[in-house]
Amino acid sequence: MADFRTHLSAAVGGGALLAFAGWQSGFWTPGEALPLGALTAFGGILPDIDADHSHAVRLIFNTMAVLAVVVGVLLLHAQLEPGALLMVCGGLYVGVRLVLSPVFKRFSVHRGIWHSLLAAVLCGLATSVAGYQWLGQPAMLAWAQGLALLLGYCIHLLLDEIYSVDLTGARLKRSFGTALKLFDYRAPGNSLLMLLIAMSLLPWLPPFASLQGLMLQGSTFWR
Repeated sequence: MADFRTHLSAAVGGGALLAFAGWQSGFWTPGEALPLGALTAFGGILPDIDADHSHAVRLIFNTMAVLAVVVGVLLLHAQLEPGALLMVCGGLYVGVRLVLSPVFKRFSVHRGIWHSLLAAVLCGLATSVAGYQWLGQPAMLAWAQGLALLLGYCIHLLLDEIYSVDLTGARLKRSFGTALKLFDYRAPGNSLLMLLIAMSLLPWLPPFASLQGLMLQGSTFWR
């Protein structure tokens, strides 16, 4: 499989290209382009969230902990006093970094369900929901953010699959087929649960008309 540096470099490159091309085409402003590039880069390491000991998993949970604090501040700053807000956000950071991380490691398997297109779609949908419902992003931008993370996720899966082909020996490694798959064939129950979770997000997504508009704008870029 590709190493952490390769995954991060490819995802950062893809994110930079996406952000720059969209900015130059007038799809988003420079201020909107930067988070899109960052989401692509984050998606490029996200599938390794199930790797117990890696640079990626530490970076992922550190980033998720910081994002939890940011969302907590945005949602609760008007309801709580500064001292209470500080305690709640501190609890969010500790909960994600020191509680959620070990629990996730305990019940996840590397190259399992998180190395699948189903997981990529779920994470992309969750990103769009968070941007639209929690952060108050415009519908089209929220869709773009979800697609940016989905792009980075797919870059990771594709790289792992490419690295499972030994071109020098003209053979397929044992890891071939474990990265770029629709779902985890070894655990259909877990895959069904993930599918149900993804479907439960549908009512909270931005309007699909905005996604259609984004796709139409994107298609004009390639003409």
